[in-house]
Amino acid sequence: MATLIAYEDASPSADAELLKKACHGWGTDEKAVISILGHRNATQRKLIRQAYQEIYQEDLVKRLEHELSGHLERAVYRWNLDPADRDAVLANVALRNENRDHKVIIELAFTLSPEELFAVKCAYQCRYKRSLEEDIASHTSSELRKLLVGLVSIHRYQGNEVNLKLANLESNILRSAIEEKAFNHEEILRIITTRSKPQLMATLNHYKDEHGCSITKHLKDDRADEYTETLRTTIRCMINPIKYFEKVIRNAIKKSGTNEDALTRVIVTRAEKDLKEIMEQYYKRNSVPLDQAVAKETSGDYKRFLLTLLGKED
Repeated sequence: MATLIAYEDASPSADAELLKKACHGWGTDEKAVISILGHRNATQRKLIRQAYQEIYQEDLVKRLEHELSGHLERAVYRWNLDPADRDAVLANVALRNENRDHKVIIELAFTLSPEELFAVKCAYQCRYKRSLEEDIASHTSSELRKLLVGLVSIHRYQGNEVNLKLANLESNILRSAIEEKAFNHEEILRIITTRSKPQLMATLNHYKDEHGCSITKHLKDDRADEYTETLRTTIRCMINPIKYFEKVIRNAIKKSGTNEDALTRVIVTRAEKDLKEIMEQYYKRNSVPLDQAVAKETSGDYKRFLLTLLGKED
């Protein structure tokens, strides 16, 4: 369930006028920006952008980029974009970052429908004049390249049909490869990158029932190389996205120095989807409400904006 509290009777033209007023004169009224955009869903935000353009012949996204700064600017910028365009930006930033974050690519592959993923790839090409697959390939190598390019290239079957005989067979194939420490085995890559989510779940459940342990634990290796870690992360995200996102937030907050990019990414991308469940999982795992943890680790208008998306006014 979503945490966003959207006001259904809002007027796009009235919101556009209020945002213009918030950006006019000396200093920006950040509280006004947050009170408006923090309570509008994706459709409403798009209508506001259109109204702003029609009334003032100006791009609202660029105006707010100019008016805001720091973590708040990045959060509002990403919140303001259409979801597919936002995901394209997140993917590009992750790939260009010196410490590349492959989690973003994994999240696109396993939390979006095939149609949504296709929309992201179209938005990526439109914005960067290159394909997402091309950029992933140019920033990775070897098995990691095969895994990540494979994840975003496939149009996965969306039905619920499961072939239990196939699940049994491929569970044994996975086990054989893992016993040989051949984590980069082409059959592992084939199964993970091509099978439907229900079929993959059946295979991994059979693996756990047969061997008494989840496959992610068997994939642990002394080498702990980038490919193996990415493969484990891929499987965790596919098996339980709620637990996966809770861990992303927990790591973003608990490690020395808050990882604002990761924290912002999860809150902004999940606020209209399943952030309430992620908050519940966070409390279950940490015995602290997520909004309290966020309030403790952030400050100012950035904190106010995140709390608004969490459905908790500062």
